[in-house]
Amino acid sequence: MSTFRYAILGAAKIAAKFCQAASMVKDCQVCAVASKSLERAKVFAGKNGIPKAYGSYEELLDREKPDCAYIAVTANDHYRLAMMCVERGVPVLCEKAMFQNSAEAESLFAQAKERGVFVMEAMWSRFLPTTKRVKQWLAQDRIGIPEISKLSIGFIAPEGADNRYFNPGLGGGAARDITVYAYEITTYVLEQEIRKMEVSAVRGDTGVDINNHISIEFQHTLADLATSFVANMDSGMALYGRKGKIIWPNPHFSAECFLYDQDGTLVEHFVDKETENGFTYELEETIRCIGQGLLESPVVPWKDTLECARLFDRIDGCCAER
Repeated sequence: MSTFRYAILGAAKIAAKFCQAASMVKDCQVCAVASKSLERAKVFAGKNGIPKAYGSYEELLDREKPDCAYIAVTANDHYRLAMMCVERGVPVLCEKAMFQNSAEAESLFAQAKERGVFVMEAMWSRFLPTTKRVKQWLAQDRIGIPEISKLSIGFIAPEGADNRYFNPGLGGGAARDITVYAYEITTYVLEQEIRKMEVSAVRGDTGVDINNHISIEFQHTLADLATSFVANMDSGMALYGRKGKIIWPNPHFSAECFLYDQDGTLVEHFVDKETENGFTYELEETIRCIGQGLLESPVVPWKDTLECARLFDRIDGCCAER
């Protein structure tokens, strides 16, 4: 098998983790990195063993013609760079949240379908062993039908109107940074039709959403999602059924989960002792899908990313001033 060549668009901190993951995947390499600053790209390339650096995203794509581009810039520029890749026939793995709104998602996916180009949001949490174990427990009816689901993620984001958390120009806000996890993990593990959803949010001083609350009525389960940039919350997911419950700390990056019976007795404690870098799974999935000629991944299909973008529309439309 020939070496699969990833290119990185954006010399961000998260891209360094991607480079490490690529070095752990068989027959895979990062061939080049680009940034708006050539100097920044060169420094990043030197630190991460990347052979080529560019100060232009277009130049990298045109010269390198990579097998896939990993987009690691701030969320406000995801759509532009993803479209730049698709128009050149370059497959895309884009950091979450991939889109700012549903109009971007619909436009990009339409172009990708028309041109036959693979695109996937880098929702790495869906590939983690703990996620697979929780889905396995549910499929095995270990807790019965999940009656109630609760998921919370919250921390006090670094202060500063110009950082990626609070700057609207950079795609800031809790929705696109952490609610994207809460929603896409919940919908993935429950695998149920959504019948009704209520959304509320609070807007901070810079205009971005800082607190989100989503109540979802699924076909069988009532789910509650809460996220915050201004409160240290106990991040975790709990699923309750008539036969027991699942407790899942930090589901967006967790290495363990707990299964209890209906009496509250711990019956299984799963610990992921294999994963060194959780990004490896999404890299391998991308390579597999492209190799099979797929346009989307069955684990992170376009419809799920689109539905989350539609949730962002609702959050933007309902945000209340503090």
